[in-house]
Amino acid sequence: MEQINRRNFVLGSLAAPAIATGAFGSPSDRIRVAVVGFKGRGRSHIEGFSALPNVEVAALCDVDESVLAKGIKSLEGKSKPATYTDIRKLLEDKSIDAISTATPNHWHALATVWACQAGKDVYVEKPACHNAFEGKKMVEAARRYKRIVQVGTQSRSSAAVQEGVRKLSEGVIGDVYMARGLCFKWRDTINRKDDGPVPKGIHYDLWIGPAPARPFNENRFHYVWHWNWDYGNGDIGNQGIHQMDLARWGLGVKFPVKAQSLGGHFMFDDDQQTPNVQVATFTFDEGGKKKFLVFEVRHWISNHEAGIGESKGEGGNTIGNVFYGSKGYMVVGEGGYRTFLGKNQEPGPTAKGGGNHFENFIKAMRSRKAEDLTADVEEGYRSAVLVHLANASYRTGRAVNFDPATEQVVGDPEAAKLMTRVYRKPFVVPEKV
Repeated sequence: MEQINRRNFVLGSLAAPAIATGAFGSPSDRIRVAVVGFKGRGRSHIEGFSALPNVEVAALCDVDESVLAKGIKSLEGKSKPATYTDIRKLLEDKSIDAISTATPNHWHALATVWACQAGKDVYVEKPACHNAFEGKKMVEAARRYKRIVQVGTQSRSSAAVQEGVRKLSEGVIGDVYMARGLCFKWRDTINRKDDGPVPKGIHYDLWIGPAPARPFNENRFHYVWHWNWDYGNGDIGNQGIHQMDLARWGLGVKFPVKAQSLGGHFMFDDDQQTPNVQVATFTFDEGGKKKFLVFEVRHWISNHEAGIGESKGEGGNTIGNVFYGSKGYMVVGEGGYRTFLGKNQEPGPTAKGGGNHFENFIKAMRSRKAEDLTADVEEGYRSAVLVHLANASYRTGRAVNFDPATEQVVGDPEAAKLMTRVYRKPFVVPEKV
């Protein structure tokens, strides 16, 4: 397997991309996007970018050749993309302006860093990173190579949610002191499966990438990788990162000083490693003002809360946030927000309305202003840190202290070790990007 040459990437980033000189300052300039990984969420990347004016899905990359074939078919009549199984080969294509990646979590950072070094902008799915170290490197790479890097927490592009967060900062419910993130989503057992041969057409070594080499197993592959620590972060880092990001955003905070998490894997006897029931708490102390965040994951039969999910019936998921203030509370979910004010909980301001996260990314690519992004990589990194601290607390069985100034775990080497990983060469996220 050909090892990536970092020096060539750096030279390429200086010489190749016309976009860095403002070539897309005019709406008539066409942007060529490559979608990387599209068995699941990545399909919406293909659809989303294909629907935008002056944007072309010019390349597809996936380690599963059957998935690649389906991706090509989905673009019939729209474009004739180049195809790759190895992202390193894709990044050598100087005609590609940006990559949009929905790979498993353990590939997010390396794909982003390599793309930035190759002079390409990046749309990367949530969570931004598989561990905290990777998130810092992603931010550093975006800044050093002057790349536009958007994280796929699309609620940040919702007009209604933006309005709700703005009203929180304006004091619609008074002094906001607490947020709850709710991730109650049906997740059935994955059962147990034996290791076996790699199916034909799957480039398994490329799929493993930075993770430890292990035999092929369906319970470590398509989608169910979320429930394996080598590749995923559990549901708190899958569906939950959306609500975690929104909770932190609405509270107006960056990093906590303490995180604690308890839970377990209940009901099922299967191969899942991550918890399917989890409660995490975070304490913030910024500017002498303390705030609190409580996050809950449930996997099975559950009541709805704060009205979230009630329209979908008893079997519907409860996915959203509740913010508590000195004058009332706000519920955010199902594409909008509602407020309830005073001791009598009288209905207050409310709104519904979405947005287009892919369009926002393209807008920022054209302006070359990271501040035009609704979910810049630094925001994605900060929210992902909460997930990683919660999981470190769960796995060590104790509270984890964190220093927001140094962005490091304090006084707990075991928890600190979980903020990074040992990388399998040559798929190494570099210390110096």
